[in-house]
Amino acid sequence: MFCSVTFCKAQFDIVPALENVINTAEQNTHTSAENGTKEGSTSNETVTENQTPKKMTGDSNKVQLKAYQNYDFVAGEKILFEDNFLNDMDGEFPAHWDLNNGQAVVNKQAGKTCFMIIDGNYCRLTPLIKNKTYLGNEFTIEFDYYPTSGTYHVRIGFFDAEGNEGDLDIAGDGVGGTCGDKYLFGSYPAEQENFFEKWHHVAIAFKNNQLKVYLDVNRVLTMPNVPLQPVSLDFHGIGDQTYPIMFTNVKIAEGGKMNMLDKVTTDGKIITHGILFEVNKSTIKPESMGVLNQIAQLLRDNADLKFEIGGYTDSDGDDKTNLKLSEQRANAVKEQLIAMGIQEDRLTTKGYGETKPIDINTTAEGKENNRRVEFIK
Repeated sequence: MFCSVTFCKAQFDIVPALENVINTAEQNTHTSAENGTKEGSTSNETVTENQTPKKMTGDSNKVQLKAYQNYDFVAGEKILFEDNFLNDMDGEFPAHWDLNNGQAVVNKQAGKTCFMIIDGNYCRLTPLIKNKTYLGNEFTIEFDYYPTSGTYHVRIGFFDAEGNEGDLDIAGDGVGGTCGDKYLFGSYPAEQENFFEKWHHVAIAFKNNQLKVYLDVNRVLTMPNVPLQPVSLDFHGIGDQTYPIMFTNVKIAEGGKMNMLDKVTTDGKIITHGILFEVNKSTIKPESMGVLNQIAQLLRDNADLKFEIGGYTDSDGDDKTNLKLSEQRANAVKEQLIAMGIQEDRLTTKGYGETKPIDINTTAEGKENNRRVEFIK
């Protein structure tokens, strides 16, 4: 990570242009209801009107969860910013961002509504957060990223209180981090084939000046002793209408990898926002395994500890549907922990639906904080 390094745009083989990069602004806004999603679903996945989500069988989901058995990324406890662009009009600039250079629009790619950088060297995009110094000593960042073989890599710029900048560069062969006179690079593992033309999940954790970057199941880069304390960030890169930089499901959170035993001892419960599910289903997403691995280890280390697993939603949608879905998801978490070797009699479940909000339900961040799984002693 960090201090800006200028890259020339690499030469790529010519590939077919992406279709429908920019739609007209006259298209109707696609709300979460029109896209087949529900705000209370705790899912960031998007299903468009003209696409059917891929069916995931129980066996295929088990295989994916097993692949993440050593995953240790845990999202922060409090959501500071969240955007999946579902409430923004195709072909327009999204409401919760600022543009500092270049051009970017909202559109759809491979089943997800996303933000596309289409012009600028560099196009720079800043999330609109009221507190200008919102990153502290511990934070996490997550987003989904769709690279093509002709697309310039997406970059995350970090800024300290004096405006000094450092960069993370999510490239086709690995992740580079620059800051001051420090440059570190982590290559993707050999099994990371077919990097292009598919969605990837990027997760970044910063704690006490150590930075870790994950791509899908793998931790790619660790930077100890980062010589910069970030207080804000932006997304940037070289835009192109034929080969846009595409990302979505951006989530910035405070905290990360909490001391779960301390939470249980002091609060009597653990509140998690890192357990995610498929759209309107109780199918656990594989990137949830960082939290589940920690919970399972906590239970293994403390033989007398028992949990009620509580599922919660925001206030959007039908109350009964929210309640039922929260119950199903709590049960799914219990079943996964049992599959990981935890005794069944140490776990109970309850769905609370939207009945116990911990934040307001009038902002995307508030709703995201209300969509959670709690482990109550």
